[in-house]
Amino acid sequence: MKIAILGDTHFGMRNDSLHFHKYYQKFYNDVFFPYLKKHDIKLIYQLGDLFDRRKYINFNSLYLAKKYFFDVLVEYNFFMVTLLGNHDISYRNTLKVNSSELLLDSYSKNIRVAREPETIDLNGTTIDLIPWICSENEKEIFEFIEKSKSEICFGHFEIAGFEMDRGNVCHEGMDRKHLRRYDIVLSGHFHHKSTDGQIYYTGTPGEITWSDYDDPRGFHIFDTETREMEFIQNPYRMFYRIEYDDSKQSFEYWKDFDYSQFNEKYVKILIVTKNNPYCFDTVLDKLLKENPIDVCVVENFEELEHIDDDTVNQAEDTVTILSKYIDQLTLNVDKDKLKNVMRNLYIECLSAEQDL
Repeated sequence: MKIAILGDTHFGMRNDSLHFHKYYQKFYNDVFFPYLKKHDIKLIYQLGDLFDRRKYINFNSLYLAKKYFFDVLVEYNFFMVTLLGNHDISYRNTLKVNSSELLLDSYSKNIRVAREPETIDLNGTTIDLIPWICSENEKEIFEFIEKSKSEICFGHFEIAGFEMDRGNVCHEGMDRKHLRRYDIVLSGHFHHKSTDGQIYYTGTPGEITWSDYDDPRGFHIFDTETREMEFIQNPYRMFYRIEYDDSKQSFEYWKDFDYSQFNEKYVKILIVTKNNPYCFDTVLDKLLKENPIDVCVVENFEELEHIDDDTVNQAEDTVTILSKYIDQLTLNVDKDKLKNVMRNLYIECLSAEQDL
């Protein structure tokens, strides 16, 4: 039996950004649902963090998410099981108050919320469903796992040793030994797609921050009989990088360049060499006419002997700047723990509605 595995969707992300709603709507309309319909896949497992905000919902975000996602489930008779993630719960110590159950009651024929640990049977294959672990359910969940006879687990785990975002490793999470009894673990929570051969972080369906640049996003198809997993990549992007080097690129090159791809996108321009200010101004002018969401110009690399892809990709990224600053501190603190705290605060800020 083949089922769809969908990672953290975070409906209402980036302060309920309409740009991100449009971006994700295009993915679901053009890629996700057409693939499921073409291959006659009716069952979806969503691995937590269905909504972005913990405390409340923006009505327009809910309206849009219903229009391009939840209503489509009903229209084409899909059924989705969604696990509770840390962004779905209002209080950190309990799962009782959660957005998924409160907001999706009218979709009960097509959506089921997994709030407690349970074992399901899919055509003879048993799979454990494990929601977000908090102080209230921690003992119950670990006892459930120890007694389970299932070989496969779907969850929303924070496991030490895995990358939360590309290059940003979690040091304070649970020990993976707690999941050693399973052959396969599929998890939401971390946005970077990765695996150690047993535990698979499925990643998010699309990009959310600059940390996601050039990091494959999409969804998976899992075969419960063969245990094979196929990754279907999202072809659409939100973050683009341009390398400007007029010592190698002619004015004609930039004249014929396709700027239309940057419409309603985030763009970072890395200036390698700028000997012709007029050419650069022309490039910038053409780019801005395509109405990008944001344009960031990076040109302070003169003292670097070598610019690798990671340096360019993460240039001026907030999380990277914080991490580098912490590395330079002379205080007697656990720097890895402090980095995790600052990253979590940053993610909270992205999720919080700005006061206007």
